[in-house]
Amino acid sequence: MTAALDMGLAERVRVMIVDDSVVARNLTSRWLQDEPGLEVVTTCRSGREAVESIAWARPDVVVLDVEMPEMDGVEALPLLLRAKPGLAVVMASSYTTRGADLSLRCLALGAMDVLAKPTKDQAQSEDYRRELVGKVRALGEVAWRRSAAASRVANEAAALARYAARSVRTGAASWNPVRALAIGSSTGGPQALSAVLKAVGPVTGRVPVLVTQHMPVGFTAALANHLAAASGIPAREAQNGEPLTGGAIYVAPGGKHFSVARSGAQIVAKVEDGAPVNFCKPSVDPLFRSAAEVYGAGLLAVILTGMGSDGASAAPVVAAAGGRVFAQDEASSVVWGMPGAAVATGACSAVLPLAEMGPRIARVIVGERS
Repeated sequence: MTAALDMGLAERVRVMIVDDSVVARNLTSRWLQDEPGLEVVTTCRSGREAVESIAWARPDVVVLDVEMPEMDGVEALPLLLRAKPGLAVVMASSYTTRGADLSLRCLALGAMDVLAKPTKDQAQSEDYRRELVGKVRALGEVAWRRSAAASRVANEAAALARYAARSVRTGAASWNPVRALAIGSSTGGPQALSAVLKAVGPVTGRVPVLVTQHMPVGFTAALANHLAAASGIPAREAQNGEPLTGGAIYVAPGGKHFSVARSGAQIVAKVEDGAPVNFCKPSVDPLFRSAAEVYGAGLLAVILTGMGSDGASAAPVVAAAGGRVFAQDEASSVVWGMPGAAVATGACSAVLPLAEMGPRIARVIVGERS
């Protein structure tokens, strides 16, 4: 059992809500306060009020509105992180281009996740409520883990190393050339994707890069711009029916599933609506399963930080097709849900720290055996 879960048995996740809308503050507060294990310690009307309250409120998680008068979330975020090291912050943003751009900026500054604030018609949405509660719970455990004693963390890391060693698969996949790189991620994913793709950038002319990041409608276009700037690789939201070529990053559009298919001699993107998979839309599973069918032993699938288990059921499908699956390790993940679930299947051929993931992928793409 992790330190976070040990602490969770005795403590509640302490939450601060920061929003200039009294309706949003009250609704969010009521939803979280009704959940066992969660406690709303204070609500604030501005970033300035949040900064002034952080010392006595001592939250584990802050739900921080992006756009507010007096002091917005972008300005308040670094002040909050400086005042309470280890604090977990999730940005709450409207469905606007400006909101999405500012949210990505906040993720680069140290926020861990983003929530799209519901419209008036969606204010009572159960999907939004479930997402809010799930993120706050997961990030509360992150905050607890970060504040755990150094010796406990060291013991967990050693245990993980032993477990990972037993769970890593070896076999013929190590000898096959890579024809496509598919990456799935969620909480903490934008930062992890930037780090990986920056390292992979110089060799991506050889393969298409297919990305499913759990993000809502309106945010994935901003993510594509963010990844292009970080990696130097052209990036955009995938469009239904477009051919997939080397030297480009294709990002699953928010609210749609992204998969791949053959169309004559070409391999093309499929972007479709449909029911959520693993409570996610976009979901990693449709991308990995379809890519395994199309690229077979030429697929390298990577699962980065994220809550939940999306992508795990597709990992054995990739391995069975002769492809490789790499997973981010626990110590470098914001949340080890998705990569941890993939490792538990026994289908992963490598479990790597984030700092080693990009260089390892680049070496495999250029033909190094691994």
